[in-house]
Amino acid sequence: MDSRPDEEVVVAVDPGREKCGLAALTLDGRVVYKGIVAPDSVPEAVASLLDSRRADALVIGDRTAMRDVMALLGEALLSRFGSGVVAVDEHLSSVEARSRYLDEHRPRGIARLIPKGMRTPPEPIDDYAAVVLAERYLKTRYAKSCRPPEPDDTQN
Repeated sequence: MDSRPDEEVVVAVDPGREKCGLAALTLDGRVVYKGIVAPDSVPEAVASLLDSRRADALVIGDRTAMRDVMALLGEALLSRFGSGVVAVDEHLSSVEARSRYLDEHRPRGIARLIPKGMRTPPEPIDDYAAVVLAERYLKTRYAKSCRPPEPDDTQN
């Protein structure tokens, strides 16, 4: 999971009180990094990502501990994002992350008989939630960029 240093990425944080999910996706949606860190380690983890990649935007979940994580990041770090900081709706992101985790980690043996809805991930999925947040941002950004340009009234 790595990208070329010249590739622009979106960095996403799924903030939490005990742990935070962190992900970096290229603008075409390819995951180049995902991990889970303690809230007080978020600034160092984000700075490390920025040292090796150009960042387009910081995407952060709009619910639990968002303000706390923003305060930890500080103005100096937040100013390094080209498109700024974007709060993304976290509604059902954990459900989507759980489903994605279970799809990527299919059970083996007799455990395959347990329906997906009854399985529980054996590890935290905050990194998957950060990926979901970044994808939501990219989807809305792409949708906005696909709109036809407004007619220019000055060219008549």
